[in-house]
Amino acid sequence: MDHTAPPARRTRRALLLAPALLAAAAVAFLAQRPLHHAGWHGWVGTANGIVFLTVAALPVAALAVRALAGRRRAAGVEPGWARRSALAEVGMVYGTLPWVRMILLPGVDPGGPRRRVTLVPLHDIAEIVGAGPPATAVAQIVGNMLVFAVLGFLAPVRFAALASVWRVLALGAACSVLVEAAQYVLRLDRVSSVDDVLLNAGGAALAALASRRWWRRPAA
Repeated sequence: MDHTAPPARRTRRALLLAPALLAAAAVAFLAQRPLHHAGWHGWVGTANGIVFLTVAALPVAALAVRALAGRRRAAGVEPGWARRSALAEVGMVYGTLPWVRMILLPGVDPGGPRRRVTLVPLHDIAEIVGAGPPATAVAQIVGNMLVFAVLGFLAPVRFAALASVWRVLALGAACSVLVEAAQYVLRLDRVSSVDDVLLNAGGAALAALASRRWWRRPAA
């Protein structure tokens, strides 16, 4: 917390922070309940474990932002940019790594001979839409679009060279291709799909549009 801020501003920040911390604690509690007897794999190799560790790491991420911003202010960086750049850098890592870990969780037969690749655009999306309830299809599609959304939102805020929707789209596509290739190479028994690349990249680009007002402009 910035001790130089007026008392009223500090009070507003505290009032906003308290519900967020309570919500994080509730999510962490619900996520960790099935993990007591699961061992180390349950913490790092399951969706519940990843959710719990992500929520538990929130205070660490907040401290990292504060420390990094303070170090930059001490080095003479303008305070507003010091805070924003620190938040963007930590946020990109915190908001992306858990999603990537989720994608790299193994399927039913990891290490087996089966490697599934889909290179026909929109084929998997059509199957998802036609195979189950609409809510399930929407959840899967939106989930894929969120994988690199935080990266897409914050990368152009932090880096002037990425202050372009097309560049963020390319960044999201490149990151997605790497993840899909890792699924194939590591034999995780998951489908490496071009539709995942399209959804991941599209989500990053839409998030970049949402953060456009905060993009850092190149120096004139």
